[in-house]
Amino acid sequence: MTGTQVESKDAAEPDEPGPSAATPRWRAWLLEGLSEQSARHPGPHATPDAEHQGHKWWRVMCLTGVDYFSTLGYQPGIAALAAGLLSPLATLVLIALTLLGALPVYRRVARESPHGEGSIAMLERLLPWWAGKIFVLVLLGFAATDFMITITLSGADAAAHVVENPFAPHWMHHANVWITLVLVAALGAVFLKGFKEAIGIAVALVATYLTLNVVVLAVAAWEVLSHPVRIGDWTDAMTAEHSSPLAMIAVALLVFPKLALGMSGFETGVAVMPQVTGDPTDSYAKPTGRIRDTRKLLTTAAVIMSGFLLLSSLATTILIPQDEFNSGGSANGRALAYLAHEHLGEAFGTVYDLSTIAILWFAGASALAGLLNLVPRYLPRYGMAPEWTRAVRPLVLVFMAAAVFITLWFNADVDDQSGAYATGVLVLMLSASFASAVAVHKRGRRAAATGFGAITAVFAYTLVTNVIERPDGIKIALIFILAILITSFASRVRRAFELRAADVTFDEAAARFIDEAAMSGPLQLIANEPQEHSTREYRAKEYSQREHTHIPDGRPVLFLEVFVTDSSDFSADLAVHGDEKHGVRRLRVEGATVPNTIAAVLMQLRERTGQVPNAYFNWTEGNPLSHLVRFLVFGEGEVAPVTREVLRRAEPDPQRRPRVHVG
Repeated sequence: MTGTQVESKDAAEPDEPGPSAATPRWRAWLLEGLSEQSARHPGPHATPDAEHQGHKWWRVMCLTGVDYFSTLGYQPGIAALAAGLLSPLATLVLIALTLLGALPVYRRVARESPHGEGSIAMLERLLPWWAGKIFVLVLLGFAATDFMITITLSGADAAAHVVENPFAPHWMHHANVWITLVLVAALGAVFLKGFKEAIGIAVALVATYLTLNVVVLAVAAWEVLSHPVRIGDWTDAMTAEHSSPLAMIAVALLVFPKLALGMSGFETGVAVMPQVTGDPTDSYAKPTGRIRDTRKLLTTAAVIMSGFLLLSSLATTILIPQDEFNSGGSANGRALAYLAHEHLGEAFGTVYDLSTIAILWFAGASALAGLLNLVPRYLPRYGMAPEWTRAVRPLVLVFMAAAVFITLWFNADVDDQSGAYATGVLVLMLSASFASAVAVHKRGRRAAATGFGAITAVFAYTLVTNVIERPDGIKIALIFILAILITSFASRVRRAFELRAADVTFDEAAARFIDEAAMSGPLQLIANEPQEHSTREYRAKEYSQREHTHIPDGRPVLFLEVFVTDSSDFSADLAVHGDEKHGVRRLRVEGATVPNTIAAVLMQLRERTGQVPNAYFNWTEGNPLSHLVRFLVFGEGEVAPVTREVLRRAEPDPQRRPRVHVG
């Protein structure tokens, strides 16, 4: 019986040719910057360069604050719609959950994941194999919901501030959708051109916006204290609506899930951790100063925001008629701006509107930068992203198309989008609290684990309540999840035949075996299953291969054995170990898949010896389709033809390509 050499005589073309003179200019522009440096996209959340020294924690707090503090633009109005006259009481419940729930959780996340990966990375470490990858993809879907709705909701609220301004041209009235789309398009245009880190802008925006809010709230407080009857009218109206204080508390507890978007800045807070300077003694493995300052950042932001939320809720509930909060009302989506115009005049109100529009627009920029950092951080590592996702501009176009779709779906309505926003925020917070509970439980801290478990239960209740009352959020999230899952697995299948290995190294024994065998000519390697064998089985395997595939007589052979570790991994460094057992010399290596690992080792052997090696296989019995599925899922299957295909794509020159023989 003669062996069959699975080899092609025609040179294969590379699958992904790089840009050349024949590449259309638009394509070259679109893919400009395509490189291996994923998660280093331009934008407010961009990973700093190695020489980048970072910033003081309070400056970075302003960077996360453009997302967190900008919710003051619409949060008081949403709270008034959800809770009515009980808005301050429901806001108190939200503040309690913020300070006693979200803040401890994300302080733990900052300790466990200090390099900006967030709670998703914590959960990724908990679940092995494909379950972990799928779970991360689902969480990425919810994260995409959070960031995308941040873009569209902020744009819609900015549009509301434009159309309600008394100096706005009449043709802008009722043009919320088109104004939002223009803001979204402007955001996309800035990122397509190139958006550099802008902490300085964030500091100026946050300082200006918070200062103007202090002025508005101070004037509102003076108005209330000067006319105490307003407080009496408010309390009388609450008493008339609700029979007792216990009933008021019960209603506040029931409606506070609708206010959950007031906690939207925590995930951003840990995402910007790489921007924090920390201590001079910090190292990548132990960034103690960065963790301490980030926790300080989170605490300060939460305390500031809690104070503003409570004061704004009291001021808007007492001073603004309830009808004005409804859709079409002057305070809908712009409660504090209403007070600014009403009590400080149109000129100051316009300045306040401009400040609000600017910080809301920059919150959208911050969210888009977060997406551009988040997607390349995980998907390329899983082999679940096409090549073009490592370039900024194609991703920007994809996200902008999604933003246009969401804006049109919700008709640029702030109230309608709040449910989807809250869903994304709450899922991420639920995952963070669960990951924190598991982390402290593993350290044997039972009291802390119980506390985080209780917080997890509260977030779970809040999420379920929000989804039941406003299912649009879960619908949007499911669209993102399905899109990510489908495109990710399609990309994984398409890239299944890549070489994958980042680096291949040989230990001392393996290097000696290789060098000694290479003295007799090109290496002869027998691919062998890695289970323990007897001397008789190894001799029988060698005799069979020599007979069927005509290994030259007298030439030494090496047995190459691959142990599959985690087949859900895509690429990894390969360490080849040599040993001598059962009378044969073996090269043993761990990898995610058998064929790709063998191909990578063969290519490295060619580079080491300067000669094209030969690899000898047996055909595997069974259905080809089932073998393909086994390869994609378990990393095994029919090894010989897949190894040959990986080599064909990695080396287009047949004369230099390691040779595959099957008998």
